[in-house]
Amino acid sequence: MRVLGIETSCDETGVALYDSEQGLLAHKLYSQISLHSEYGGVVPELASRDHVRKLVPMVREVLAAAKCEASSISGVAYTAGPGLIGALLVGACMGRALAYAWNVPALGVHHLEGHLLAPCLEENPPQFPFVALLVSGGHTQLIKVGGLGDYVLLGESLDDAAGEAFDKAAKMMDLPYPGGPHLARLAQQGDRARFKFPRPMTDRPGLDFSFSGLKTFTLNTIEQHTLADGLPDDQTCADIAAAFEEAVVDTLVIKSRRALEGTGLKRLVIAGGVSANSRLREKLHTALGKIGAEVFYARHEFCTDNGAMIAYAGCQRLLRGAQSGLAVEVTPRWPLHELPNLA
Repeated sequence: MRVLGIETSCDETGVALYDSEQGLLAHKLYSQISLHSEYGGVVPELASRDHVRKLVPMVREVLAAAKCEASSISGVAYTAGPGLIGALLVGACMGRALAYAWNVPALGVHHLEGHLLAPCLEENPPQFPFVALLVSGGHTQLIKVGGLGDYVLLGESLDDAAGEAFDKAAKMMDLPYPGGPHLARLAQQGDRARFKFPRPMTDRPGLDFSFSGLKTFTLNTIEQHTLADGLPDDQTCADIAAAFEEAVVDTLVIKSRRALEGTGLKRLVIAGGVSANSRLREKLHTALGKIGAEVFYARHEFCTDNGAMIAYAGCQRLLRGAQSGLAVEVTPRWPLHELPNLA
């Protein structure tokens, strides 16, 4: 089966073509960072309009790159949620229209299922069952995955997601948008031992997260070392960034190990934008190696939102007979456990 995937849930336009026998044939990704940077965050209306401008040319580019005619496409998958409703509608309308014109089935894909399955695009994909750590700007969740659609939520953030906390901490240090990657780069120059930040909720049982207190602790530390120009000196900023990153990473590692030990599983998948963090990958490999567990993740370009993960997830469900109706429907808030279990 050959599936065209469309991702427009937020501020990245992604299109990809996936073949169930040949693998990923082509993909294109366009980021709106430059569009939203002057506002310090995503402006939903601007995001939607930019998806409208970019989507049709990108579909043509992907088909050309794959040397594929429309007649060879077996289905269309598009992100139906969660996400910004206007942005979702752009991709859903495009996907539904193409499927109708080509007389093939269409399927609205859950954005988080796409992230969760993204490591399956790699040469050494994880086998079911496994524990997934979904960690991004909007979500921080630990999920027991028994198969396609067999998802059990083990724990989640009670307030800020880890990626959101990264971005807010970066903003406190006046780093460029989006702040998370800039903070991670700054942390590489810092002394991780100078400041000791708390590891929230690791001293109690359970697998839930909370990062709002860590964010406040970061702000207080910045204010305690602020100079006349309104920020600490460059080295202190780097040291604070390093301490913050270390606290978030340690928290994620402790909870992930606890989830594996609690379920008895030996495979962890990390997915979402924060899964690209090199310090997180390094410490997970070290910590989980001690208990004989493996860590799986996608290549960096597939950690953030992309069309390849939607094409892959859509293909797996279409192969099992799932498809959406003719109505264009999106779900801005959509719990992962509501997906049909096709395992």
